[in-house]
Amino acid sequence: MKRLLNLLVLFLGGLLTTYAASPFDNPDTLVVSRDGTGQFRNISEAIEVCRAFMEYHKVIYIKKGTYKEKIIIPQWLTNIELCGEDRDQTVITWDDHANIPVAMALASWPIDIAEALRPTDGRAKIGTFRTFTLKIQGSKITLKNLTVENNAARLGQAVALHADGDRLTFVNCRFLGHQDTIYTGNGHCRQYFKDCYIEGTTDFIFGPSTAWFEHCDIFCKLNSYITAASTPQDVRYGYIFNNCRITCAEGVTKVYLGRPWRDYGYTLFMNCELPRQIRPEGWHHWQKEREQTARYLEYNNSGEGAATSQRVPWSRQLTKKEAQQITLDAVFHNDDTWHPCR
Repeated sequence: MKRLLNLLVLFLGGLLTTYAASPFDNPDTLVVSRDGTGQFRNISEAIEVCRAFMEYHKVIYIKKGTYKEKIIIPQWLTNIELCGEDRDQTVITWDDHANIPVAMALASWPIDIAEALRPTDGRAKIGTFRTFTLKIQGSKITLKNLTVENNAARLGQAVALHADGDRLTFVNCRFLGHQDTIYTGNGHCRQYFKDCYIEGTTDFIFGPSTAWFEHCDIFCKLNSYITAASTPQDVRYGYIFNNCRITCAEGVTKVYLGRPWRDYGYTLFMNCELPRQIRPEGWHHWQKEREQTARYLEYNNSGEGAATSQRVPWSRQLTKKEAQQITLDAVFHNDDTWHPCR
């Protein structure tokens, strides 16, 4: 028995030593490259070696290339930065849409994702929330200089970025898709988009999170709706677009700024450039009763689509004093000290 215990101690000690000596358990940068010149050929492999709840900042540097991967950054990972070599030439892509049969999707997904997302209700289609290219459940995650794309045909909802985590930052990124390009999926989480390009067709920025979009280009590919906020009643802020520019594809003539996916949806456009394709009424109620709760606001916008004389009566123009109170500090205030620009 004593000999067995000694062997067990040695075995456990060996495991601990191996873990402590892991070449990746440090703040050094990991390099991903499809041509084999990095430490990893796939982004998922680099994410997999990151230690849970890291107290240091870990950069995963991704060289130019197209990475066809369906990726989850799990909730136990923090302080990770995915940094691309070139925004337009470092592309993460997948092609699921909501109407793909479950069996067909499971056959193409990585094993761990297939097990995590396997439906339990026997549904025939995968549905919107399994279509993501990149899903972020962890907190304090940063993306820089990357393209995240859902390349599915226009056959249903198709999410490129599914952002569930808190304290997420996206800088100089492109998000490409059609319907439901970006899903901000957690009502009590904060997300910051700066200098990003976002395109889509219908409700292509949607969900319950508090998200600030600073100096972003928003490209509308069809006559439809840009946002579909579902801000919870007890959350003060939803979507804030500041100093953003909206543009439209050729042939697009009628675009709404948003419609409330759920009661109490909050969306504010301020200091933005709105093109002539923005409908004079600006907003749609989705369901008539949501006119009573929707929080739809504008301030100091410019361009042919910024005229306010025909806006729906249940939207509102902020006063200068009210607008001055809408700051990053105020919107992202919480019990912690997180600020995306520090």
